[in-house]
Amino acid sequence: MFTVRRRNAARLAAAILASGLFAAGAIAGAGSAVADDATPTAGGATATLGGLKTYDGAVIHENGTSRDVSAGLFEMSVDGGGAIQTYCIDINHHTLKDATYKEVPWDASSLHANPNAGKINWILQHSYPQVNDLAALASTSGAGTLSQKTAAAGTQVAIWRFSDGVDVTASDPDAEKLADYLQQHAADTAEPDASLSLSPTAVSGKAGDKLGPVTVHTNADSVALGLTPGTPSGVKLVDKDGKEVTTAADGAQVYFDVPAGTDGTAALTATATTTVPVGRAFTATDSTSQTQILAGSSDSTVSATANGTWAKKGAIPAVSAAVDCAKGGVDVTATNEGDEDFTFQLAGKEYTVAPGKSETITVPVDEDQAYKISITGPNGFEKTFEGVLDCKTATSGGGTSTGSPTPSSSPSTASTGSTSAGGDLAETGSSSATPVIAGIAIVLVLVGGGAVFFLRKKKSATPAE
Repeated sequence: MFTVRRRNAARLAAAILASGLFAAGAIAGAGSAVADDATPTAGGATATLGGLKTYDGAVIHENGTSRDVSAGLFEMSVDGGGAIQTYCIDINHHTLKDATYKEVPWDASSLHANPNAGKINWILQHSYPQVNDLAALASTSGAGTLSQKTAAAGTQVAIWRFSDGVDVTASDPDAEKLADYLQQHAADTAEPDASLSLSPTAVSGKAGDKLGPVTVHTNADSVALGLTPGTPSGVKLVDKDGKEVTTAADGAQVYFDVPAGTDGTAALTATATTTVPVGRAFTATDSTSQTQILAGSSDSTVSATANGTWAKKGAIPAVSAAVDCAKGGVDVTATNEGDEDFTFQLAGKEYTVAPGKSETITVPVDEDQAYKISITGPNGFEKTFEGVLDCKTATSGGGTSTGSPTPSSSPSTASTGSTSAGGDLAETGSSSATPVIAGIAIVLVLVGGGAVFFLRKKKSATPAE
C-alpha cells in the first residue's frame, strides 16, 4: 500500500519556472544525488544522426496542394562503433543534424498506438536495403528499373503511408510502383526484440545478500559484464549459484553479491557487439528530431546498465523510470526491499512504499516537451531522470496522426522537385523552414534551462542506472 499527500503547488511551480524547462516532478532537495539518467531506457544502441544519404523525391498531397520532399535512408554512427541505416516514421517533424538517438521499444515511440506498426516492419524486411538485389526487387514489385536512390524513396513512401497516414507519392514512376506493391502486400509482423537490455534496471536488498536477479536480454552471442569504477570493495557479479561471472548470454540472470555490515550502491554494465534488429525504433534523446526506424545495421556496440542498492536496515529503495506513451508520460517505479517504509517526493506529492512492496507512478509529460523528473527521499536520497517525450507523429497542421494509411495506387502527376539538402543532411518530410526554426528554439530553451541547472549547487552522484 502507499499513501499520497499533496505538496505545496507553489513550490513545484517555482521549480518549473527556475529550470526554464517542463520539469515534471523537479523537486529541490538537500543531499547528494543517487544517480542522474540522461534518458530512462533499459539499454541498446545509442547513435548520432549523420544525414539523409540515399534518397530521391516524393510529393505530399494535402488540402488540395502538393509539396516536394526528399525520401530515403538516413545514416547514423553508433556510439562505441558501428553504423545503422534508418527510415523516418514521422514525416512532419524536422530533423536535426548530429541529434542523439536511442533504441527504444515500440511502446516508447509513436508506434505504440499505430495498428499498422507490424506492416511497417514487414516493409523493412522485404525491401531495400534488406533486399539489395535491385533487379529482383524491381521484378517482384512490377517496377521497371530501380536504383538505390529510387528503391530507398519507394520504401520510405510506403512506410509513411502506414506511419503517418499521409497521401504521399514517389516522384519516380518506378519508385511509386514499388511503394504501391509494398503497401498492398504488407502483413503484420511482430516487433523485434532489443539488441541488449537489462530487466529490471534497479534492484535493492539487505547487506550481505544477493541482489536481483537482473535478466539479460540480447541477440548477441555473448555479453560482457562488469562493475563501474569506484564500486565498493567486496562487490561481485554472480549467477544464481553464487559463481562469479564476467559474461552472459540471452536469458541469463545476474546478481549483485554485496558485503555484509555496510551500506552502498553499485552499477552493473553490460556491453556487446551485435547487429541491431531491423524494425527497432529510435527516438531523439535531447531534441524533437523526427523518430526513425531501423532498416539495416553493421556490427555495432550496444550497452545497458542496472543499479544495485543495499543497506543493513531501514528503507532500501530501488527506483527506475520508463517512457509510457500509452499513458502520455514517464512511469516511475519505486521498490522497497528494506524493513521500514520508504517515503519520497515526486511531482509535488509525497508517496510511501511499504517494505516488500513496489509501486509505479506515472508522471504526465506534454508531447515534444523536455522533462526533468526528480525523486527525493530521506538521508539525502535523490534520483533524476530526464529526456524528451516523443510519442506521436506530427501533422502539417500541428496536430497528431493516428498512423492509418492513405492508399495511393497511381504515380503522382504533380510537379517534382527536392528540398534543400543543407550540407550533408537533407530533410525528409517537412520541407518548411518553420519546424527547423521551432527546433532551434527548443534547443535554445534547453540550453538556457541547462544553464540554470548548472548554476545550482553541484551535487555528487553514484553510477547512473
